[in-house]
Amino acid sequence: MHDPFLSEASAWIATHLPESAAIVLSALALPAFLLASRLVLRTFRGGSVGPLFWLRTRRALRAVWMLLILRLDLRLLHAHLGSVPWLLGLLRLALIASFTWLAMRVVQAGGESVTLRRGGLALPEDPTLLDTNLQARGALTRARVLTRVINLLVMLIGVALALMSIPGVRRIGTSLLASAGIAGVVVGFAARPVLSNLLAGLQIALTEPIRLNDVLIVQGEWGRVEEITGTYVVFRVWDDRRLILPLQWFIEHPFENWTRTSASLLVTVFLWVDYTMPIEPIRAELKRICAADPDWDGRYALVHTTEADDHALQLRLLMSAANSARAWELRCRVREAMVCYLQREWPQHLPNRRLSLQPGRAPQGAETPAALRPRMEEPA
Repeated sequence: MHDPFLSEASAWIATHLPESAAIVLSALALPAFLLASRLVLRTFRGGSVGPLFWLRTRRALRAVWMLLILRLDLRLLHAHLGSVPWLLGLLRLALIASFTWLAMRVVQAGGESVTLRRGGLALPEDPTLLDTNLQARGALTRARVLTRVINLLVMLIGVALALMSIPGVRRIGTSLLASAGIAGVVVGFAARPVLSNLLAGLQIALTEPIRLNDVLIVQGEWGRVEEITGTYVVFRVWDDRRLILPLQWFIEHPFENWTRTSASLLVTVFLWVDYTMPIEPIRAELKRICAADPDWDGRYALVHTTEADDHALQLRLLMSAANSARAWELRCRVREAMVCYLQREWPQHLPNRRLSLQPGRAPQGAETPAALRPRMEEPA
C-alpha cells in the first residue's frame, strides 16, 4: 500500500537535503551524547581515573558538542537564514567560552587524579596526620598550585581569544598599540602583581619552599599552611586566625619552616638550681618522665649545664617529639613535672641568694637600717 505522506516526505527530503540534515542533527545530538556517556562510564568501570575525568568534563563536553552541532546547523541553513554576522559572532564567543571551560575542567580533573592516587581528594581534618608524609604533602601541593596556575593561564588565554574575535575591539587595540607604544608598558606595570604571583606559584610548586600543612613561623606567628591558591596563601595561626599572604611574599621574605624535611623537633626546658644540687638525679627523673609521656619519640632526653653565674646553675633539658604539636605538649608537661619534682624532693637546692654579715660592718652595697644609724642631736 502506497502512503502519500511518506511519498511527500521523501520528496521534500530529496529536495531539501541541508534542512533535513540539520533537523536530524538537532534531534540526535543530545541522545547521541547521553549514549556515549553511558558507554564511556561502562568502559572505565574498573578504573578510577577514567570515570573521574568523564564526570568532571561531561558538562563542558556537552556544551561544546551542542554548540558544534548548532554551528553545523547554521552552515546547513545558511541559504535560508542569509547573512547574520551577529549570530555567528555570538556563537563564536560561546564556542571559545565552552572550550575554555572544557580545558579548565580537564586541568582540574588532572589535579584531582593526582590527589586521588595519594589517598584522597582533601587533607584529613587532623593536621598532624600528614606531618611525616612529606612526599604526599609535596605531591598534593604541586597538584593544587599547578592546577590553579594553569587554570588561570587558560582563562586568560580564553579571554584574550574572545576579545580578539570581536572585530571592533581588535581594531581599537591595534590602533592604540600603533599610536602609543607606551600602552604596552602601562599594561605591563598594571599586570605586574598578577604575573609575579603567577611566577611565584610556579616556583613554589616546583621548588616546594612551603607545602600544604607545613608548620611555619611567619611574622612572629606560629601556624600551618591551610590553603595555597593561584595568588595567595592562607596561613592558619595557632589561635584560629588567618593570615592571607600573596605568593610573592614567600619568595621575597625569609620565614621559618619547621616541617621542611622532617616534622620531628627538639624542644628545651630551662631550670635554675643551686650550686649544691646534684645533676644525676635530674637526669634520671627526666628520662623517667619522658618514658611515661606519650608525646616523646624516644630519641633525646638530655640534661646539660649551660650556664653558671654568681647565684645559680642553669640546666637545659633537651627532649624530642614527632611534630610541633606534640613537642609543645611535651615541653609544658616536662617543665611542670620537673618543678614539682624539685619542690618535693630537693626544695633546699632551689636557687638561693646568700648574704654574709660581719659584726659592725654593713653588707657592701646595702644601706644601714635607720634603727642602727647614730642619732644626731638637733641644734638648740
